[in-house]
Amino acid sequence: MKKIGVVTAGGDAPGMNATIRAIVRSAIYNRLEVIGIERGYAGLLEGRFRVLDSRSVSGIINLGGTILRTVRCEEIKTDEGVERASENLKRINIDGLIAIGGDGTFRGASRLYRTSGIAMIGVPATIDNDVTGTDTTIGFDTAVNTALNAIDKIRDTATSHERIFIVEVMGRRRGFLALEVGLAGGAEVILIPEIKVDLDKLCERIRRDRKEGKVSEIIVMAEGAGDSRQITNYVAEKTGAEVRLAILGHIQRGGTPTAISRTLAAEFGYKAVELLITGETKRMVGVRGNEITSVDLDYSWMVEKEIDLKRCKLAEIVSL
Repeated sequence: MKKIGVVTAGGDAPGMNATIRAIVRSAIYNRLEVIGIERGYAGLLEGRFRVLDSRSVSGIINLGGTILRTVRCEEIKTDEGVERASENLKRINIDGLIAIGGDGTFRGASRLYRTSGIAMIGVPATIDNDVTGTDTTIGFDTAVNTALNAIDKIRDTATSHERIFIVEVMGRRRGFLALEVGLAGGAEVILIPEIKVDLDKLCERIRRDRKEGKVSEIIVMAEGAGDSRQITNYVAEKTGAEVRLAILGHIQRGGTPTAISRTLAAEFGYKAVELLITGETKRMVGVRGNEITSVDLDYSWMVEKEIDLKRCKLAEIVSL
């Protein structure tokens, strides 16, 4: 192992830069050359490479986003695209590639491994926390705290005006972010894609709460749980309450990573380099309990991560 590549692909997550920094410096410590691939898999297909040294990653540990940038790439899903990407890696003599991202990123890395034979190590960095094989992902804690900060402010207005606020957070397919934010934020109701929404029961809960003296409510919903605008209108019509919708959107992706996201980035980045040095060829770094570990790269995206639905019941109980 003499030369490794690093790429950030898919959606950005706070802590990606801290991960790049950890990978580069861990690699240099072990006398490896590091090539950064710009613009995700699209940049790999375009041949957008640059050398990364210790000084090129100075001052980025606190920055959100990714200095390598990331672009969605449909071509990497095709046989032709994977073949060209493999040829480009071989052309610059890459011995191993570290791919930072989520399940889509790892799916692409798996295809690259099968075509090229080049070692592939995945580092999970996604605010969705939907990657199997790790308790949490780089950026998840930051996104939770960003959304929580917004909800704390929204609750002030909700209480002052005796309103119901529906707060939409990210999560097109999974509800990990919404569940964590809702529980931490004391939301009265949490709507996630894993549980079918019963709007009539939701409205019944609100009417009951009003009778019991509750004058405001926060409903946290993942974007994949339904049409937030339609739900807002339905709840307002059926309850007669004043209902407002707040869509947090991409604010959750950016910002300074928290201490947890940064330290996880350091541990994951170091582990990824270590796996390459010890001869691993197709793994994803993860954390289980307090142990930094790894799983088969295919397992990380082929198996659906289970969500703890008991936490939904807990959130309901403590919001009475």
